[in-house]
Amino acid sequence: MGKIFYIMGKSSSGKDTIYSRLLQDEELGLSNIILYTTRPVREGETDGREYHFVKDEVFRAFQDKGKVIESRTYQTVYGPWTYFTADDGQIDLEKKNYLGIGTLESYENMKNYFGQEMLCPVYIQVEDGERLKRAIRREELQKEPKYAEMCRRFLADTEDFSEENLRRAGIKIRFENKELENCIKEIKNCIQKLQ
Repeated sequence: MGKIFYIMGKSSSGKDTIYSRLLQDEELGLSNIILYTTRPVREGETDGREYHFVKDEVFRAFQDKGKVIESRTYQTVYGPWTYFTADDGQIDLEKKNYLGIGTLESYENMKNYFGQEMLCPVYIQVEDGERLKRAIRREELQKEPKYAEMCRRFLADTEDFSEENLRRAGIKIRFENKELENCIKEIKNCIQKLQ
């Protein structure tokens, strides 16, 4: 029986880079879960790689069919953006181990849907000052930087990933991303022990 290793962390904690590197690691042999979002594509993203970028109507169609595993909508400075995982046939725990990525709330919903024994949390953390510097550097690379949205996400993470919420979700192991290569090595070792 397979497992879903689920990466979480505040914005600019490096989770996307870590997710990408672990997914490419042939020794781990993890399959990805591609989430859906109604937000616009960012510079350097490709539809079907980072996300399935869809319109609101697609989200509603999945909802109408009872195929939304988890979803969350953020009221951004550009309007509502929805992120969701759909039961679209891409997850088969009889055959594979998967690597997922999302929020603490999405992790809890995935755990409720698939069962606690199938989900393994991988929580990435970075000191807030360093995270803010990384967020600004990343936003500066965008063709049209969205600093207001960056700030909203940064502040929302304080509440979303509070110590109380982490305890409630049963997050005990944390991976400190001070140095990327060491962090990836620690996570890889943990995943290999649990596979």
